[in-house]
Amino acid sequence: MDSASFLRALQARVATFNKAVATSDGDWIIKGFIDIARNIYAISLDTKVISKVMELLLFPELARFAEEQHLKMVLAQHQNFYPDISFVDSHGHRFALDLKSTYRVGEHKVNGMTLGAFTGYFRDRESKKNITFPYSSYQGHFVLGIIYSQAPQRQDQRRRYTLDELESISSVITDFAFFVQEKYRIASDRPGSGNTKNIGSATNTSRLVEGRGPFAELGKGVFDVYWMFYLTEDMARAAELRKRPYTNLKSYLNYKGLTQ
Repeated sequence: MDSASFLRALQARVATFNKAVATSDGDWIIKGFIDIARNIYAISLDTKVISKVMELLLFPELARFAEEQHLKMVLAQHQNFYPDISFVDSHGHRFALDLKSTYRVGEHKVNGMTLGAFTGYFRDRESKKNITFPYSSYQGHFVLGIIYSQAPQRQDQRRRYTLDELESISSVITDFAFFVQEKYRIASDRPGSGNTKNIGSATNTSRLVEGRGPFAELGKGVFDVYWMFYLTEDMARAAELRKRPYTNLKSYLNYKGLTQ
C-alpha cells in the first residue's frame, strides 16, 4: 500500500465515524463519567479530556479499518510518543496517524490544532526517542481531524447525577466533522499555542478539511525544511543569533530567494 491508497481508504472510512460518536440529533453520546455507585459526573469542556475520550471512542473504528485493509495497528506506548497510531502493511510500509480535535470559533474558523513537535525526532529522523518508529521510516504522516461545536448549555459540575437522570444531561459538544489529510497539507507556518515547539495548523475550516494549508501547493519538501530549521526566539538566543532567519512563510521564501 502506498500513501495515496492509505489516504483514500481512511478518508472513505471516516465518513462513517459520526455514528460512533454522535446521536441521531448530532449530540455527543458521552454524557459524563460514572463511578461504582452509579453516580454520573458531567463532563467538562476541557479540550484535553474531550480529546482523550474521543480517541477511546474511535480506536475500535480504526481497528476495524486496519482489519479491513489488512494492516497491523500499533498504538503509541507512552502518552508523549508520536504518532498516536502506526499502521503497518504486509510489506512493512508504515503510516503515521495522529488524532487531533478542535472546536469552532466562528462560521468559517476553528481554534486550531498542534501537529506534533518540530524538534527532536522531526529533525533527527532516525531517532527512536519519543516516537514509535523513526520518522523517516514512515511512508506518510497523516492527521485524523475532529471538528466540533461547543454546546451553549452546560451541566452543573458541582453535583452528581443518577442513572435515571441520564437523559436529562446535556452533551457538551455537538455537530461533528471528520477529515483525514497529510500533515504538511494542513500545517500552518507558525507554532501551536503558547511558546511550545509544536507545529500549528490552519484555522480556516475549509482549508483544514480540504487540505489547503499554506504548504499544500509548495509541497512536503518545503514544509520539512521550513520546520526543521525554524527557530523560536529562545532557540535563536541560545544559538547566539542576532535575529531569527525567518518567522513566517513569507519571510522564509524571501530568505531562500524564492517567491510564492
